[in-house]
Amino acid sequence: MDAKLKAPNPWLLFIRSTDGMITVAALIAIAVHLILWLAVGAEEIDKNWPLIAIVVIGGIPLMWDVVKSAIKTRGGADTLAAVSIITSVLLGEWLVAAIIVLMLSGGEALEGAASRRASGTLDALARRAPSTAHRLLGSSLLDGGMEEIAVADIAIGDVMAVLPHELCPVDGEVVEGHGTMDESYLTGEPYVVSKSKGSQAMSGAVNGDTPLTIVATKRAHDSRYAQIVGVLHEAEDNRPEMRRMADRLGAWYTVIALALGGVGWIISGDPLRFLAVVVVATPCPLLIAVPVAIIGAISLAARRGIIVKNPGMLENASEVKTVMFDKTGTLTYGRPVITDIHTAPGFEEDQVLALAASVERYSRHPLAEAIREGAQTRELNLPDVVEVSERPGQGLTGMVGGHLIRITNRRSALEIDPDSGNHIPVTSSGMESVVLVDGNYAALIRLRDEPRASAGEFIAHLPRKHKVDKLMIISGDRGSEVRYLADKVGIDEVHAEASPEKKLEIVKKHNERGATMFLGDGINDAPAMAVATVGVAMGANSDVTSEAADAVILDSSLERLDDLIHISARMRRIALQSAGGGMVLSIIGMIFAVFGVLTPLMGAIVQEVIDVLAILNSARVALPKGSISDFDTPNKSS
Repeated sequence: MDAKLKAPNPWLLFIRSTDGMITVAALIAIAVHLILWLAVGAEEIDKNWPLIAIVVIGGIPLMWDVVKSAIKTRGGADTLAAVSIITSVLLGEWLVAAIIVLMLSGGEALEGAASRRASGTLDALARRAPSTAHRLLGSSLLDGGMEEIAVADIAIGDVMAVLPHELCPVDGEVVEGHGTMDESYLTGEPYVVSKSKGSQAMSGAVNGDTPLTIVATKRAHDSRYAQIVGVLHEAEDNRPEMRRMADRLGAWYTVIALALGGVGWIISGDPLRFLAVVVVATPCPLLIAVPVAIIGAISLAARRGIIVKNPGMLENASEVKTVMFDKTGTLTYGRPVITDIHTAPGFEEDQVLALAASVERYSRHPLAEAIREGAQTRELNLPDVVEVSERPGQGLTGMVGGHLIRITNRRSALEIDPDSGNHIPVTSSGMESVVLVDGNYAALIRLRDEPRASAGEFIAHLPRKHKVDKLMIISGDRGSEVRYLADKVGIDEVHAEASPEKKLEIVKKHNERGATMFLGDGINDAPAMAVATVGVAMGANSDVTSEAADAVILDSSLERLDDLIHISARMRRIALQSAGGGMVLSIIGMIFAVFGVLTPLMGAIVQEVIDVLAILNSARVALPKGSISDFDTPNKSS
């Protein structure tokens, strides 16, 4: 597991947070007060000063946060605690006020520890983007050398060198060199792309093993990488507000508590009766039980190879109605495989594949590995290659067993062997390599990025078991490829050749009809992940994607995604049990307080007992018995 993707220790975050420090200080203040209270001859003010200090120093910041939160969320779980603190202070019940500060700050610290998410998506983009580039002083790498300049200073028309394994600094056109660039995280296309003179280079793409010379066609701030950063800025700024579970439950609970407190005051004429009610009503099962359940869910997810980056998503992952998949690396493995080989008369499949794989051993073309693996799967013996070359526009050539083997594309094959048009089958989709032997058409090797073995079963599982009512693929890949995959896995709605801007637009539209989930693995998916209700990154291949996602599935398996949905459902169920049960017990206590059976201090103690019960129940989230998933893969017995 990558160190940067390890889930932070929530208890460490608790102690380091401001609310956590207030919680510790409140415990110390209450302990000092009790010691002074037991001391013989201590004056009343001497006994209360630690309580007064913590209520003033710790209570005021908490109250300010509660007021801001109440304005934003139309009131919620914290509002009642604030009313209790104010009432306690007005009536001089400093111990009660300090206990409420302890409960409120403890709940806030736990929730902060569970939900803390320094959104580092844009920072990750900035770290990935190159800050300097190499401008040539002459017309080529060998003519005049080069100078290092800031990327922001690149002008249109500048001749730039992109060295091996560097990021392309700006959009441009290749004018010298022949190699490859990995554009997969930017475009959604699953393969490395060959580059030669006249090819377009995209900013943010990773250069291969050979240096390329490009002419800048755009400034850095207008290039593709900058556009994606801009779209992600927009997505981060417009991330939908999700009202937390505690606020949704606490809104009506607050009304009940204040009403009962008012009744107690009216029938007794004693404001302490109101205080006793609201102290018992302090919604700590909401303030503490929910974040404890979330922390347990984070731990449970981590044990299953799922890193939860935004714990707030655990409240929503099991409630999503629309699931949107990127194609490459999510529903597919992200690597091509041979689907079939069409041979010309006089040639055998294994014969041609062995010749092609022999030559492809010396190539870095994106389909070369698939052809080599195809030959290995068939256990073919590969003959020796005497000489090999790969020139721009001519494909890969090699001498094998006295024959000239050329691996190229359909257009070049027709130029070399015009008669091949009578034999090469029409191909509407997928990838292909044409093999020529001694200048004559020998075979067409078709390849595809095949779906994961469990993809079709998983797609059927989502509506059947998780009440998902809309499934779609949103991909930057070609329409024919996306439609092929959709048909294979059983998805009807397809959006192909979608840019990051288009993906973002689609997700925003579907957010209006309910909770959404977006799964992807590339930088081009980051904006859509950021604005979806739940964004899931399949694999930890990109810092940017991992930061934009709410959760990262480290082994890129759909089985782990099912685990995540079940963990979310388990967390919600147990959190609601704890919160609901605690609220019912609190309402019973409030009724006793209305009739004077409980004093404010007794009410605070009763509330603490209720809190302990709620916390113990919430802690069960991390300790499931047996499997939590109900998804059986094709390779697993049902």
